[in-house]
Amino acid sequence: MSEVRSRELAVPARALAVGAHPDDVEFGAGATLAKWAAAGCEVSIVVCTDGSKGTWDPEADTAELVRTRRREARAAADALGATGEVRFLHAVDGELVNDRAIRSALAHHIRDLRPDVLLGHDPWKRYRLHPDHRAAGFLTCDALVAARDPHFFPEHGIAPHRPGALLLFEAESPDHAEKVDSLAVAAKIAALEAHRSQYESTMFISGDPEAAAAARARFEDEIRDDVAAVGRWAGVAGAERFRLMPTDR
Repeated sequence: MSEVRSRELAVPARALAVGAHPDDVEFGAGATLAKWAAAGCEVSIVVCTDGSKGTWDPEADTAELVRTRRREARAAADALGATGEVRFLHAVDGELVNDRAIRSALAHHIRDLRPDVLLGHDPWKRYRLHPDHRAAGFLTCDALVAARDPHFFPEHGIAPHRPGALLLFEAESPDHAEKVDSLAVAAKIAALEAHRSQYESTMFISGDPEAAAAARARFEDEIRDDVAAVGRWAGVAGAERFRLMPTDR
């Protein structure tokens, strides 16, 4: 594990988190976003894909699943205390490609929402299996460069914007810690549990009521244990970890 080189960014006025799927931001940075939201930060979220493959049921109505996952994403943002917007890029789940069109769309959101801090997946993480996580990470980095420089996508008709910091979650080599308390962790858990369609396939919460309750308690304990483990790495009671990237290179 790499060493901690920085801790605790100043609470930004605006933060924008980009996730491949509707629950990825909450897993990667939910407690940090809840902490910032409670301190007055305007938190917004962009979801890259429609979540249409997020079920183990081969007979599922995927169009209805897409609608459900959009509702869940907004409910999760509410649970984090986010006062900004939840926006969707509408790429097909499992088929996200960092092409010019979707890069333009995300750069437009960055220019429009004007975050002080941008958050996204670490695209350089080794042995990452899911293609959407890799693509979303590179998309976030590439869209930041496009949003900051005036000769990219002049058709937007919006002034360029350079976020002051880029935080990559699920980081291969984390070097930055954000201390989080029990209230922020509780908000993270509540936000994750707003994604009810993912209980079976992502959180492994299923079975009869007694078994489901036990699985839910186990899931919540795993989230708290992970925050505590990162806290030990950072020298605090609880934390989330990131790679802190410069935005001027």
